[in-house]
Amino acid sequence: MSRSTGRAPDTGWTDPDCPVARTLDLVGDRWSLLVIRDAMDGARSFTEFQRRTGIARNILTDRLRKLTAHGLLARRTAPSGRRQEYVLTDAGRALFPVVLTLRQWGERHAFAPGETHSTLVDRHGIPVPEFTPSTADGTPLDADTTHVRKTR
Repeated sequence: MSRSTGRAPDTGWTDPDCPVARTLDLVGDRWSLLVIRDAMDGARSFTEFQRRTGIARNILTDRLRKLTAHGLLARRTAPSGRRQEYVLTDAGRALFPVVLTLRQWGERHAFAPGETHSTLVDRHGIPVPEFTPSTADGTPLDADTTHVRKTR
């Protein structure tokens, strides 16, 4: 069983020993991450996800089904009692640093200097500071200061 979802492991992984590959198998297409992004920003209904992303209904249905099946979203009855809504699970909320890192990379590399873009702010309206992975003593980490230890 998977620790995070309580489900039997999927046997169709692209690279079963690599956490990056497994994550991309789950959320590596743009629509899945945009659904997660919008759920983090308060979207709950099928209609909201479709309106915010412009995604085709059949693709959105597929992504919501996949994200729910893998334990990133959960379905529940909306407070009105008339329809279903989607909410992030703990595993879905744990993708926040991933979305934040993608956002900050995009701010630096996907926009021309001076080009306007949305800004992520905290509950006080202050822009979120740059996320930098670091060691326990605060030393910044990057591709030159880390390596993968293979399991085999």
